[in-house]
Amino acid sequence: MNCPFCSHADTRVVDSRLGREGNNIRRRRECEKCSKRFTTYERVEETLPLVVKKDGRREVFDRQKIVAGMQRACEKRPVSIAAIEQFVDRLEQSLQESGEKEVPSNRIGEAVMAALHEIDQVAYVRFASVYREFRDINEFMSELTEILARGPAKA
Repeated sequence: MNCPFCSHADTRVVDSRLGREGNNIRRRRECEKCSKRFTTYERVEETLPLVVKKDGRREVFDRQKIVAGMQRACEKRPVSIAAIEQFVDRLEQSLQESGEKEVPSNRIGEAVMAALHEIDQVAYVRFASVYREFRDINEFMSELTEILARGPAKA
């Protein structure tokens, strides 16, 4: 590990500790040349698939985009950030476990809508109205009628 102060290649580990969430290792290092100390983190490299957008573009999976979209849909609703984070954690884990190199964006969007339908139906309708790009009130009413036909979400 090169020293960030003098770029010397020889450093030694002074202390190692497990990170806060237990998914990384925090190491204190000391440079053999300048004796300055610095911290490094070691973690498992996560391999998430690329997201294939509707227009064919490919983007790196962005957890924050999903969290932000769900937070917007859940604004002023009794939905905790913890519930949103738990869903996104499960989504990331399932994408990693799938081993796929690419995943269509609509699969992610549908998973988010299914989760919101279970968490909060108002948030679900908000998200669906943007995601499905309703063109008029009839399409919107059709979606509401479908929700009402399915009955209340499980709590």
